[in-house]
Amino acid sequence: MQLAKNVIDVGLSSNDLEPMLRFWQHDARLRFDHVQPIRRGQKQYRHDAQGSVIKLNHHVERLPDAAPSGYRELIIARAGVDAPQRMADPDGNSVCLVAPGHDGITQIAVMLAVRDLAAHRRFYGDILGFAEQSWSGGPAFRLGDSLMLLKEDAAATVDPIRPARGWRYITLQVADIDAVHDELRAKGVREGLAPVTLGEVARISMILDPDGNWIELSRRASIVGSLSDR
Repeated sequence: MQLAKNVIDVGLSSNDLEPMLRFWQHDARLRFDHVQPIRRGQKQYRHDAQGSVIKLNHHVERLPDAAPSGYRELIIARAGVDAPQRMADPDGNSVCLVAPGHDGITQIAVMLAVRDLAAHRRFYGDILGFAEQSWSGGPAFRLGDSLMLLKEDAAATVDPIRPARGWRYITLQVADIDAVHDELRAKGVREGLAPVTLGEVARISMILDPDGNWIELSRRASIVGSLSDR
């Protein structure tokens, strides 16, 4: 898969806006970029992490209690960090700051708990076409400058729901979203959402990994210049 942006983005959802903003801007020290309205009752507060967007989705309507997704931890490489610094935001989402190069992380990494390592290695390597490498916990895949760290966990959630608190999806920016979506569907990848255009901002779709974790494919106008291939 050819990425239109050489890093991945990460999405989380919450009902408690002000404590979350304080954590991400002051404790995690991410740069706030802008607010993007998504729909009535939902706004996305976008923060920069080494070029990746950490998308804090605030929902006015109460989110349900639900099992966590496989996305378990966001790891950010940051100059000046000596030993790994683990912390959690007010909703309990795990974050870790590390020195650049720790476990091969030079930008950000997402630790993904999976039930079947072999199935996810086929998914990220053979189907999505990303290069495999290793980290101290097992196999990893390089998605541009970002890393996906796989860790086997027999209790990992199957088919986690998307509208719930916590880490819920990652975003891959691609130019020809319809062609990529159709190609992945032809390879047997499950569809979470068929391609849809969001005003003049982006055209997106959703696919599911072998455990049912959500992956957003996005053609964003601010990155590729247009939502049309013409």
